[in-house]
Amino acid sequence: MPISLVVEGLSAKRGEDLIFHDISFILNAGQALVVTGPNGSGKSTLLRVLAGLLAAESGTVRLDGVAAETGQPRELCHYLGHRNAMKRELTVAENLSFWKSFMGDSAGGSGMAVEDAAEALGLGGISHLPFGYLSAGQQRRMAMAKLLVAYRPVWLLDEPTAALDARADRLFAALVIRHLGAGGIVVAATHQPLGVEARELRMTGFAGVAGGLV
Repeated sequence: MPISLVVEGLSAKRGEDLIFHDISFILNAGQALVVTGPNGSGKSTLLRVLAGLLAAESGTVRLDGVAAETGQPRELCHYLGHRNAMKRELTVAENLSFWKSFMGDSAGGSGMAVEDAAEALGLGGISHLPFGYLSAGQQRRMAMAKLLVAYRPVWLLDEPTAALDARADRLFAALVIRHLGAGGIVVAATHQPLGVEARELRMTGFAGVAGGLV
C-alpha cells in the first residue's frame, strides 16, 4: 500500500520561544517538499522533529499506509543532517557497512550493497580509503550513500547538496528522482534547487512563527 506522511498542527520551541507553530501538510508516495526560509527560521528544527530527534511542542507526525507494528515514523525515515555522521578513522566501506547493519531495511524495499552505493554516487573504487582522506565533496557524497545501503521510504535532507559541484548536484537529483519514482517521499531543507518537482514550505521563524505552503 502506498504511504503518506501526515503532519498536523506541528509546533516546536527553541528555548522558551516558539520557532514555528501549526505546520500541517500531507505528502503522498512519490511527492517531495522543499523547506525554504532564512537562517534560523526553523528549517532544521522541523526536519529533526519529523525524524523524531526533537520533541514537538504540539501536533502529530504519522505515516499512513504502513502496518501498526512497524513502529514510529522515525523508524521509516532516513535523516541526513549537516554533519556526515561518519568516523574519519574508518574506511568508507566500514562506515557504510555499519550504517547498513545498524539501520537495516524497512518493509517494502532493500538497500544496495556498499560498493554499489559508492558507485551510484560516482565514487566507486575508493571505499577502501579512510573517510577522513576524502575531500569535502567526496565526504558529502559518501554520506549520501547511507540513503542507499538501507531502505527507508522517507528521506529527510538538511542542505543535502552542500559542498557539491554541479555534476554531483545532478547525480544526487537523479537519485532523488529515482526514490520518488519508486514511491518514496522526500522532505528537504535547502537554499538551492533540489532538481525535482516539489511543493514548497516557506518558514518565517520567530518573526512570523508560522510557515506557509505554496
